[in-house]
Amino acid sequence: MISSIHILGVSLTVGLLLLVSWWSGRKVHDAGSFITGGTSGTWLVSGALLGTMAGGQSTIGTAQLAFCYGLSAWWFTLGAAIGSLLLGYVYAGPLRRSGCSTLLEVVRREYGRKAETVGSILCMLGIFISIVSQVLSSGAMISSFFSISMLWASVVGAVLILLFVLFGGIRSAGFSGIVKLVLLYCSSVAAGIIVWHLAGGFSGLHDSVDVAYQSSALCQFNGLTDIESIHHRYGSMVARGAMKDLGGCLSMVLGVVATQTYAQCIWSASTTTKARRGALICAICLPIIGAACTMVGIYMRGHYVTADEWAAMQQAGEALPAGIGVIENSAQAFPAFILRHLPAWLGGIMLGTLLINILGSGSGLSLGVATILVRDVYSNLRRGVSRLSQLQQVRLSIAAVLTVAVIVAVLCNNSFINDLGFLSLGLRAVSILFPLSFALWLPGRFRARGILLAMPIGVLAMLLAKFCALPGDAVYYGLAIELLVIILSNGDNLRKAA
Repeated sequence: MISSIHILGVSLTVGLLLLVSWWSGRKVHDAGSFITGGTSGTWLVSGALLGTMAGGQSTIGTAQLAFCYGLSAWWFTLGAAIGSLLLGYVYAGPLRRSGCSTLLEVVRREYGRKAETVGSILCMLGIFISIVSQVLSSGAMISSFFSISMLWASVVGAVLILLFVLFGGIRSAGFSGIVKLVLLYCSSVAAGIIVWHLAGGFSGLHDSVDVAYQSSALCQFNGLTDIESIHHRYGSMVARGAMKDLGGCLSMVLGVVATQTYAQCIWSASTTTKARRGALICAICLPIIGAACTMVGIYMRGHYVTADEWAAMQQAGEALPAGIGVIENSAQAFPAFILRHLPAWLGGIMLGTLLINILGSGSGLSLGVATILVRDVYSNLRRGVSRLSQLQQVRLSIAAVLTVAVIVAVLCNNSFINDLGFLSLGLRAVSILFPLSFALWLPGRFRARGILLAMPIGVLAMLLAKFCALPGDAVYYGLAIELLVIILSNGDNLRKAA
């Protein structure tokens, strides 16, 4: 249970980050500085990128997936790191030279306003799913602290995300991201060291999972039949199948490039060189954070069962083995580890750090959706809006997005947080990656009509593949169908160019 020392640690950590966010937001007076900043150095860029990437999905979501599938949970942060490098060293220069402030503005210049509007709507769907996962992560954290329902825990989390972003925009994400970088690294390293000590190294983690699965009811509940299947699930990087796990990594890599939030961090840099260095620092940090969270998830699997698993064991007439505890659900693996296995003072700081990273990531993603709504959708419907009213529109849009996200999060509270993340990034990639790339490097080669047709068809193909549970990852189908439509609808132009 959470103690007064835990609460004090959480309060002080959250208060520190909110203070930094407010302080950095004092220089925000218009929509331009709220959205892109424009004067950020290397560390501000890396702080903003890490602050949005290392959120609930990279920490709580990774530990949750490791609790259920072991090492394959590491792909989320590995993919995000590769995507950060791709964004910084391949796309940063062309994006900054374009003179645009949103990815969809790049698409509009090449393919027109209709393509921009369609791409905006499709991108918002992908980013919104990621916001839902941040709300779910915050709900898991807060419900671990207090005995409240997921609904109220999600509401509290959404309100904190709203407060976090409203006073500083991308500048607050950058300044607070630097502080979060330090706190998160210290917390991750501490968690990794403590897990290593408690488990007795990797062999101890491996053995503890074997002990937990001595229960036949637990094995049956999780679809495991023998010791080999257990070792494959928790010791393999492709435990859910190579096509699925590598597809999730591909979704992360390409989705980072196609996400407005991360592009804003690149645009916020004072120079392209600083943008690239910031992306590199982020790419170095993310896998280490992911490795620590993966270790925590595997450790918790060896020492805990979920409430549903315990119910199945009771129904089979089995007793809870010695040394095995019960947590409410797999999403609470990381918070429960902190509350039950760390000194209260350290646990309070780590819980506050995790919570503030969720808030920072959720705020950055919310800002990205609001930017698209105001600059790429609303501005196409209504012209002549003043910069001050545009700032108000961004802030009101953030509040509306978070309200809807709470509702969806409550309806999807049994989903894997990282699976929502893979779907989210994949949808963003399918939505605009090809149109964006062609606009930057192959201008004039593709007709607007073909691009306009391909974007929704690709997204639809991905969603159908997802809900029909086709082999592999749904992102393969979305990208392949979209590219095929673009090629078929632009055959004449491509032959002339050749």
